[in-house]
Amino acid sequence: MAIDKIAVNRKARHDYFILDTFECGIVLTGTEIKSVRAGRVNLKDSFAMIRNGELWLIGVHISPYEKGSYYNHEPERDRKLLVHRAEIVRLNSKVREKGLTLVPLSLYMKNGRHAKVELALAKGKAEHDKRDAIAEKDAKRAMARAIRRDGRD
Repeated sequence: MAIDKIAVNRKARHDYFILDTFECGIVLTGTEIKSVRAGRVNLKDSFAMIRNGELWLIGVHISPYEKGSYYNHEPERDRKLLVHRAEIVRLNSKVREKGLTLVPLSLYMKNGRHAKVELALAKGKAEHDKRDAIAEKDAKRAMARAIRRDGRD
């Protein structure tokens, strides 16, 4: 099972605590899938929401296909996500909890054919949590650097 990552939302892991992740399909038009395969996708500031019992991806920018005609797609239209109904019901109950949201972590091609979105159930971080995470990452980097330096002696 080959997976080709197209786009990664690096800011999501910085801004949110990731509680749960799952995979879902995405409905795309012909010119959209061609742009996705070319890697012209931006997941920054995007999110998912449940509307009328369906899961929708909002704010994802897929650039218009360069060789497309007047049938080209709108870059930031809402796109439907394909998930089992039981999963939507479960997510809807969790999202109603205070502070939880659905955030796309990555968009990738599975087996070179199907576009998939890795969606996360996430809780927003406060500013001090972000600072703590940065300080922890810096401390780990400093320890790794010290270990490498001691190993050379």
